[in-house]
Amino acid sequence: MKATIERAKLLRCLSHVQSVVERRNTIPILSNVLIEASADGLVKVMATDLDLQVVESLDAASVEAAGAITVSAHLLFDIARKLPDGSQVSLETSDNRMTVKAGRSRFQLPTLPRDDFPMIVEGDLPTSFEIPAKTLAELIDRTRFAISTEETRYYLNGIFLHVSEEDKPVLKAAATDGHRLARFTLPRPEGAEGMPDVIVPRKAVAELRKLLEESLDGNAEVDLSASKIRFTLGGEGGVVLTSKLIDGTFPDYSRVIPTGNDKLLKLDPKSFYEGVDRVATIATERTRAVKMALDADKVTLSVTSPDNGTAAEEVPADYSSDALEIGFNANYLKDILAQIDGDTVELHLADPGAPTLIRQDDKSPALYVLMPMRV
Repeated sequence: MKATIERAKLLRCLSHVQSVVERRNTIPILSNVLIEASADGLVKVMATDLDLQVVESLDAASVEAAGAITVSAHLLFDIARKLPDGSQVSLETSDNRMTVKAGRSRFQLPTLPRDDFPMIVEGDLPTSFEIPAKTLAELIDRTRFAISTEETRYYLNGIFLHVSEEDKPVLKAAATDGHRLARFTLPRPEGAEGMPDVIVPRKAVAELRKLLEESLDGNAEVDLSASKIRFTLGGEGGVVLTSKLIDGTFPDYSRVIPTGNDKLLKLDPKSFYEGVDRVATIATERTRAVKMALDADKVTLSVTSPDNGTAAEEVPADYSSDALEIGFNANYLKDILAQIDGDTVELHLADPGAPTLIRQDDKSPALYVLMPMRV
């Protein structure tokens, strides 16, 4: 194989695929990227960790000899990063080595044969639909902070996607770790009807979100079956991310979304966030709870720590129900408030022991549920 690629293109492509590659691998070939150059001037770069695979195509300046080889992902990425701007990078292979040349620099890297490189076999992906990349990015941003990191409840280690028939057909994304729940709803895209319920793993979600950053103006094509999902960004010659899905059953989360919470608290999310952040300064690992005392048109936030003393702050609010005291994990509350873009946030409360519903308003596609803490 012999190909010449512009440094900027190579670097951008490697930055996308190398983050899939785990730093420590027991299988040497998994540390490598597969580089495939074809006679028509197209170069494909692929990385995998056996559960997730990213393939990106780019146009080479020239391909003198077609071929394919695998080489260390992180090493090639580091080299490309350090090469001078605007340089042309020549990749040439012979005798189990790859020679990388650019300007006056020359590197010789060990390679492994392409036949040993594992591919994820996608099989049939019967459900296929398109979604604006911007919407997909928002769906991820509004839900992924609630993904569980507990390995024992592996079925919560991702975002749950499913369609449902309500007043109109919708596609819903949900994530929960048992303490909080985030849900995002959008009109069901054409082609998503009859789609199986799927759980997209946390790592695939993180990699997809990074890739979306560069193609927010276009559409993302989603193809899936009950066991695999594939996202295609940037159309022809773009990036394709394929992931295995989590094989498990996501709990029926709709049961924990409260419907009868009759106490409505409205406040400015920014000043509320900052107030919680300030009083939580003295909180320790043991006392992460922030207490909220609700009174007519104000909320008093307080934290009591046996080691660090006490803190309190009053936040103006719109509240006219009975006085109530309730406690929440300060970090969880801040995570949710950080997702609210508008000028007001609504908290629908029932009592100090019941889950609280949080949203921007009743038209907002995102909805959150937070379990209280004893304070």
